[in-house]
Amino acid sequence: MDIRSFVWALVLFSIVGAYFAIRAAIRTMQAARKLSFYSLRKQQNASAWRLLGLCIFLLGFAFWMPNYGEPLIYVYYPPSLTPSLTPTITLTPTISLTPTITTTPTLTHTPSVTDTPTPTSTPFLPSAIEALFTGPVTPNPEAVFGAMQFSTNFDGLNAIAPQTTFQAPFQKIYGVFAYNNTIPGVQWSALWWRDTGVGERKLVCYETQPWNGGTGGGGGYTECQDPVGGWLAGDYEVQIFMGYDWKVIGRFKVLGELTTSVPEVTATITETLSATPTP
Repeated sequence: MDIRSFVWALVLFSIVGAYFAIRAAIRTMQAARKLSFYSLRKQQNASAWRLLGLCIFLLGFAFWMPNYGEPLIYVYYPPSLTPSLTPTITLTPTISLTPTITTTPTLTHTPSVTDTPTPTSTPFLPSAIEALFTGPVTPNPEAVFGAMQFSTNFDGLNAIAPQTTFQAPFQKIYGVFAYNNTIPGVQWSALWWRDTGVGERKLVCYETQPWNGGTGGGGGYTECQDPVGGWLAGDYEVQIFMGYDWKVIGRFKVLGELTTSVPEVTATITETLSATPTP
């Protein structure tokens, strides 16, 4: 039995014990009312109140154990490492555009930003995101995350054909990563930022919730679909936090839609003069 199963077993026993305690307290109070001697009735009522206090304690313990007791146990007894599958990418396909017009387009798309990432300050959580926390915020200090891979397709474990540059239009991007030494239930967050090109960033997607994965493995992911303002061209950065500690950063670029000119056909009329002989 692992630690998580042991914790939930204690919760179940506490709830059952609280049920029997409250039932015994009710029966003791009912029996005390039937006694004619004051001292015996007082003893029975005292026993009933003690049983009621035991019931309240067991219910409080059942609430405290999975929310605060389990993370505290993991601090002193870190979970064992779980072997994880490391995906091996043998081929990275590239997207090639097949033009449908045989003429040479006169307009081409020129990215407004370069591939060199802009240095940023230490990542931090906005106060508006912290206000949404519902779980514990103390992660395992030995928790680690692998490098993020981005793709528009995800099979539940690996990113399919990961890329660092995406050509619009598309709807959703997945950020996939491996993890280890994580504690279930600890609050984690993912922030998707877009560089506005004027030295500022804009939060276009986010998610924050208690960690519902295991203690280690692959297939961890965050996703962003149809962000605020749409997928605009520019540099994007994804930040992963466990509690208030950031763990990994991933970056990718979005290029705008290609624009091509429509070939124009110009008709040329050539007049031919011929001489007609007269009699």
